Amino acid sequence: MKRILIAALFFISGLQVQVLNAEESDPAEIAIGERLTLETRFAQLYFAAQNQADSVLNTTQTTTSALPGAFAGGTMNCRACHMVDEFAENPAAGMRSYTDFAQRPPVPVRSDTQQTALRNSMSMVNIAIPRVQGELFHYDGEFNSMEDLVRATLTGRNYGWLPGEAGIAIKHIANIIRQDDGRGELAQEFGGRYRKVLQGTANDIPDELRLDEIYRIDVNTASDSEIVDAVAKLISAYVNDLAFSQQQSVYDASPYDLFLKKNNLPVKPEPGESSEAYNQRLLDSLNQLQAVRFVSQGEREFTTHKQAYIFGEEELQGMKLFFSRADNIQRGGNCASCHTAPHFSDFAFHNTGLTQQNYDQLHGIDAFLKMDLPGLDKRNDSYDDYLPATEKHPQASSRFRSFPSKNRPGYTDLGLWNVFANPDMPEPQNKLKSILCKQAQRHTNNDCSNESLLPLTIAAFKTPVLRDLGHSSPYMHTGQFDSLRQSVAMYINSSVMAKAGRLRNADDALHHIHLTENDMEYLVAFLKSLNEDYD
Repeated sequence: MKRILIAALFFISGLQVQVLNAEESDPAEIAIGERLTLETRFAQLYFAAQNQADSVLNTTQTTTSALPGAFAGGTMNCRACHMVDEFAENPAAGMRSYTDFAQRPPVPVRSDTQQTALRNSMSMVNIAIPRVQGELFHYDGEFNSMEDLVRATLTGRNYGWLPGEAGIAIKHIANIIRQDDGRGELAQEFGGRYRKVLQGTANDIPDELRLDEIYRIDVNTASDSEIVDAVAKLISAYVNDLAFSQQQSVYDASPYDLFLKKNNLPVKPEPGESSEAYNQRLLDSLNQLQAVRFVSQGEREFTTHKQAYIFGEEELQGMKLFFSRADNIQRGGNCASCHTAPHFSDFAFHNTGLTQQNYDQLHGIDAFLKMDLPGLDKRNDSYDDYLPATEKHPQASSRFRSFPSKNRPGYTDLGLWNVFANPDMPEPQNKLKSILCKQAQRHTNNDCSNESLLPLTIAAFKTPVLRDLGHSSPYMHTGQFDSLRQSVAMYINSSVMAKAGRLRNADDALHHIHLTENDMEYLVAFLKSLNEDYD
């Protein structure tokens, strides 16, 4: 997605926002979708006290310090957790690939005393690219579509709404849309009142902001739910458009991409070729290169990363380790087992071992391995005791979708375990079962009953995209690692535990990692070669 930004700036609750140049603008649904991501009036605090600013937005948290709040003076919106150029000119921060700078994003203060979201904000760039198994969103696969995710976010805890308050949230959001008077800065830049823009028929709507009929809605006659659905559809169109640079369906902006091109290496799967087969073909082609052509400093330059635009010998060694599977004592990182090229994610779910490492650090060696977990029937029959709070079960304990704590043994985040076969979350189940069935069959287990598959979900989380990691730190679903080296070290530790039979629900990929201390530096160099100047 390319955008030309004009110099005009305006302020929304203290936020400096750059707006689109009409000479090269996005389709109307993308522009209006962006307007809705910046909208600061959908939050619960605005519903409760329109003149009160949310104190959690006074600062923008990083892992080491606090910056002036990008949205200070307002209430929660999408961009508070999914930033892009809000701090582009700040040397202490920089660009983001639609994520924030904190381990976990702040949430509005409510009676549950929660201060942050449970998990790190995943980058939204490339989050919605097509995949074989179909779209599933969030680290635990809770949402079957981008529109489902958006609706749940607008009416959920990130916006300050508690379980059981979705109906109030829907009515509030619909009222904001209906009652918007068009005087706000966003309205003046993006076509005027919501009711006019969403209806899409007024003569004075600029062509670049006139929605196609598929996105239009008459808010005068639509129900509250229909209005929120229309909002979700537009925000989804905006998010679905966020993608890393490609030319003719080939990635082209990172040093890695240029290295492939210079050496005539395969850049994507052939029609009908699986990602796994492509990755092996790429590694074979790499190993057969006779005269390697590196990317040297000066050929291109980064403008948003503090590193040289190169792909040299260290990056090459790291690439070979990344794509190589270690058997016996052969070296290899086996990273591509889950982070398959060219997107560098299989968009499936794996247990990296991080949940167990964190839990054991609090409660003792092998404490996670020994934790008593209920079977499927007991879990579902005693929903409030084990599963996450929802609209149907607002008082549920969420014990296995919780922060681990020294004072609360038996509480942690089990990821996919909370969602799979959860009766309150029917939409993603067919896709999840298909993914897990294939995983079970790879391990010669042909039993695809829900009861049999549930143990495969313990501490499993969705594989993130590795492109442009320099714009999405800190790392892992917990956001606990500031550096890529720490992340690689975590995988080595998990591999040791898996090989010793001490890692619960160990992903098979962990058994095929064998790396030395020097290898870690090569892998980090390769991962940095996936950076690009995301715009």
